[in-house]
Amino acid sequence: MPIKIPDNLPASKILADENVFVIKENMAFHQDIRPLKIAIFNLMPTKIATETQLLRLLGNSPLQVDVVFFHPESHNSKNVPQSHLSEFYKVFPEIRNDKFDGLIITGAPVELLPFEEVDYWDEICSIMEWSKSNVTTTLHICWGAQAGLYYHYGIEKLMLPEKISGVFKHRNLNPNARLLRGFDDIFYIPHSRYTYNATEDIRQEPDLDILAFSDIAGASICASKDRRKIFVSGHLEYDRETLKFEYERDLKKGLMPDVPENYFPGNDPSRVPYHQWRSHAYMLYGNWLNYYVYQATPYDLSTLHENFKPERKGSATP
Repeated sequence: MPIKIPDNLPASKILADENVFVIKENMAFHQDIRPLKIAIFNLMPTKIATETQLLRLLGNSPLQVDVVFFHPESHNSKNVPQSHLSEFYKVFPEIRNDKFDGLIITGAPVELLPFEEVDYWDEICSIMEWSKSNVTTTLHICWGAQAGLYYHYGIEKLMLPEKISGVFKHRNLNPNARLLRGFDDIFYIPHSRYTYNATEDIRQEPDLDILAFSDIAGASICASKDRRKIFVSGHLEYDRETLKFEYERDLKKGLMPDVPENYFPGNDPSRVPYHQWRSHAYMLYGNWLNYYVYQATPYDLSTLHENFKPERKGSATP
């Protein structure tokens, strides 16, 4: 089944050119099937690029997916045309009374601020509280993962000595976890951030399982026991050249960034970067949609309730 998005969304042509099955709204309306309803709280400044990245992964599924984008009402986005937000986005009050099979909370370029100083912090807290009763399962990405760990469990984010940027090796700690079904023992995730969550702080929270760990990037995928809350500290959704664009942006700002690790062949920024995480990105989003959204959500979302079962733990430890 395809992903249903507005016909004139910028991502539509890109995805069609990539042979991602995109269905037009009129055709989807006449299909006798209930699509999965996924809300995406897009906090990234590069909203159009992030839309394409996430829709590409959500579209690689046999399930029909109906996506609703929304953005902070309490923040004025400066990097995307207001006309784009007006046409393709909602704000939280417009969806507050709706229920969703899944929610994605993206990263945001605010990690150097204390959570309480982020201008939309109260709003995101309201959304995370709302998700407990209105969403089957939530996928938190990068700063969104840090915000979720802080809000739900009181786990603080900590400053790194310097920015971590690159593509890092991870160990699959729980091959029995449905989220990691099909994952290799070793796989790669891109990271780009100045802060982190201490692995020991996560391990001390009895409701959290660490599913994937990197010696450099730390506990990179973790989840609540009932799998209603998933936290990914990296960016599996990134395109091949996203880290390259960020590196060049920081160079232009005079920040003197290090070359992203394990990314450019020969560590040479003039060469085309390796894309080492594509297959695992598709697997993670496909597994999330299949096992934690589709197989866990009720057909009638008005009867949404918790029905996740804890999974067996893996034998490995970080």
